[in-house]
Parts: sequence; structure tokens; C-alpha cells
Amino acid sequence: MARRLLVEMAADSLGDFLPSLYETARVAALAPALAGHDGRIRHLLAEQRPGGSWSGPGDYAVLPTLSATDALFAELARTGDPEVGHAVHRGLTALWRMLSGPVSLPDTVAVELLVPWLVAELNVRLAALDASPLPGLDAWRGRRTLPCPSGTYPEVLLHLREAVEQGAVLPEKLWHSLEMFGTAAEGLPYVQAGRFGVGCSPAATAAWFGSGASTANPHPAVRYLELVQARHGGPVPVAAPLDVFERAWVLATFTDVGLPVTVPPELVDTLRGALGETGAPGGAGLPTDADDTSTALHALANLGVPSSLDCLWHYRNGDHFSTFADERTPSVTTNAHVLQAFAAQPQPDPRVADAMLGLAAWLRERQHPDGSWTDKWHASPYYATLTCVVALDGFGESREAIGKAVQWVVENQHPNGSWGFWDGTAEETAYAVQILLRAKLNRLDPVMVRAAARGCEYLLGVTGAPCPPLWHDKDLYTPARIIRAETIAALHVALGNPRVAARLSRVRAHDAERTAG
Repeated sequence: MARRLLVEMAADSLGDFLPSLYETARVAALAPALAGHDGRIRHLLAEQRPGGSWSGPGDYAVLPTLSATDALFAELARTGDPEVGHAVHRGLTALWRMLSGPVSLPDTVAVELLVPWLVAELNVRLAALDASPLPGLDAWRGRRTLPCPSGTYPEVLLHLREAVEQGAVLPEKLWHSLEMFGTAAEGLPYVQAGRFGVGCSPAATAAWFGSGASTANPHPAVRYLELVQARHGGPVPVAAPLDVFERAWVLATFTDVGLPVTVPPELVDTLRGALGETGAPGGAGLPTDADDTSTALHALANLGVPSSLDCLWHYRNGDHFSTFADERTPSVTTNAHVLQAFAAQPQPDPRVADAMLGLAAWLRERQHPDGSWTDKWHASPYYATLTCVVALDGFGESREAIGKAVQWVVENQHPNGSWGFWDGTAEETAYAVQILLRAKLNRLDPVMVRAAARGCEYLLGVTGAPCPPLWHDKDLYTPARIIRAETIAALHVALGNPRVAARLSRVRAHDAERTAG
């Protein structure tokens, strides 16, 4: 399985990422003349939940529901389709319910600006209903506007948009969310739009083109849009290409657990080629960041081709490392990855040794009382907890913190053997199994062995089942190949533990006997 995954990854320049509801809706609204439009509309209609919202759970549903409702509103005005009108009505009803109560928006990319932008867009559409009624929306004529939730910054968005209209140059990290600038984003001369689109984002690319995003346009960035939508028949991922991100994560995971595979040289070349003076980006069109940089450095060191750590020091911010410049909130997983990158180097210098001690202390201070960690790049604490546990495992003074994390995992296993923050998932179960078995504690402890074996039984029973989106970008997304790699790693570690392997062997033999009988 691991060998096949690596071969697939080497042949895929985009990365394997499932469709994003937010991004698909933005492309549907902005580029109806682009190939795959009908597929995007069908996807939005099919993914609407019974209560009228999209995605979720909880307040994670706010942004994708705003985006999907606005896109279908535009489609309704264009086609008058009653089915679309019904979906818009249900979406508006769900938004009214969500936005009229207390809202705690998740710390996803630019959420504090994207939400007020889409609330304002929908309010303009609602106001226009008095003069131009649309099928299925009679109940919304004359209604007051949707409220903008707290924790957002509409005034900042307005200030940024005015600055752009007056010729100010946007920082590169905002190109990924260029769509929130509306018509001011169209054709900005300093924004790079080429064969990798704009800002590694289909939505940002469509916004840069405006009405020019059509199949008839020969521009290379239109070819990019056609390429990213073709994989799923219209829907698009939250970002593409993310080859550096995907390859760094998969290779770091496989090499950390000692999987005996031959790594295609082009995967190594991708990581080495991505590293520049300030490190590596997750993919073409994104700015460099400490998370992708440190994970790429970690993977390369594990593969026996270490690169200079000098680029990482650009992100030093007192006692920790920022993911990128002007970061609002620090990331524990970024700092755990930096710690792993330092630890993987064959000959760390004194400056690195001091930084490692500081990072370990910084991470321990951010552990929650129950033993878990949480982070801005993932909805589930199991991802952050695994990342922190394996990073801290080499520090003797971290033993107590790791023990608390292991105990938290043991106490939170679901009756069916899975783990998950909301419901049990294969992804989170793979993280939990690795926390139990990769920590240098008593790996033969019968409680840990039993919990890990039950988790592996669950993983073996759901092989190939789709995983819900849990990773943070503009909305939740699923990096399918990375999740497959984590599952492979969890099972590899489990089979390397004699007691877990013995228990799994007995379970398999029992299942075979029962099937034969």
C-alpha cells in the first residue's frame, strides 16, 4: 500500500485533495462559463444538509453555507431553476438561524474577513428581491438583513478594499483569498496569474479573471481552472497544487515510522527544489511558511539528504516560531514540526540545541489540562496531540506531558474502537493509535495494547471509506493521500509491536473461523 501511494504521489503534480464546498461555490458564482459549471451546481445541491446548511459541524458550517447559498442565489438569478430556489430558501433559513444566535467562528484562513464579505453579498441580493422577485424566495422579500457575527472585521475588509482600489499592493499571503475583494480583484497587475493560477486557489483565480474565466479564454490560468475542476467533474479543492505539502507530510510520516519503501527520486527532488532563502511553500502560488519548510527539512534529513536550517530562522518569534509573517495566532503543530526538523539534523549546532529546549517548554505550556493539544490547522485535537507527542518524545522532561496525552487517548476511545472529536473517523483513529504506540513509554502496557489493537481492528474494517474534512484552510478540507499515509503508518507501527500484532492475529483468525463456519 505504501509503495503504491508513493508511486501515485510521484505522478500527481496537484496532490490528492477532495472538493471544498466553499471553493466550489465561489468558482460556481464567479465563473459560470467555465467548464464543469453544471457539475459544481449539482455538487452544491447534493451536499446540502437536511437543515439547509452545508458542511459543519457547528459553526464550521457558517462560511460554507454563506458561500453555497450566495452561489446558488446567483444561479437562481441566471436560470430561474425552482430546485435551486428551494435550496437557496433552505440555505437562507439556516443562515438566519445560525447568525441570529451566538456564533464562535473557527480559526480558519481569513474567516474574519470572508464571513462579513459574504454576509454583505447576500444582503445585496436580498435587497434586490423587492424589485426583482425570484422563484422560491417570496418569503424573503422585505425581510431585514442577515446579521454579521461577532469576531469578524468588516471595517478592516472595507479598508483593505479601498486601499486596493487606490492602487495599494496586497501582501502575497492575501492572494489566496483574493475573491473577498470583489471586482477590485479583477486583473490586478502585480498578482501573478499563470499556469498555477492565483494564490494556489481556484476561487482567487476566478476572481482575478472576473467574467473572463471562460473555457474560450486561452490564458494559462484558465487552463489551471479547467485542470483542477476536471478531477471531480466540476467541484474544486480548496487549494492546488499542494504537492510540497502532501509530499513532505507523507515522506516525514513514512520515514519516522521506518516503513521499508523505496522513495521515488522525484519526490525528494520536489522537496529540495522547493526550499529557498525563506524556506518552502505548500505549493506554487503560496508564500513560504515555517510549517511546510520544517516538515520538508525533517523528511529530507530522515532520507539522508539534510538541507541547511538557515531558512527556518526567518520565522523565529521570541520563544516560538511563527508559521508566516504577521500571524494572528501561533500554531502548536508548526512549532512541533520545527522541533522535529531540528531533532532530525545529524549535527545540531548550539543555537539549535537552545531553540529545541525552548520549543519543548513552549509546547508543554500549551497542553490542555486533559492532556490534549489543539491547533489552528486542524479541527481535531488528535492531529495536534500526535504531532506534539512525537516531537516531545526525545525530551526526558516531557515524559509527564506525554503520559497525560496517552491517558487522554485511552480514556476517549469510542465503543467501536475508533477515536474522533465528533464521530469516530479513520484519520483520528490512526493518530490515536500512533500516540499510544510511538510514545517511548510502556508500549507493552496491556491497557495501551488493548486500546491500540481495537483501534487497528476498526481501521482494518473501514479501509477505503471516505474521511470527513477536518483540516483548516478557508473551510474544512480532506487531504486524502496524507490520511491514507497516516493509516498505513498506524498499522505498520501496530504490527511492529509484538503484543498488538499477536492480538490482531488472534482476532483475524477468529473472524476467519466464524466466516468459514
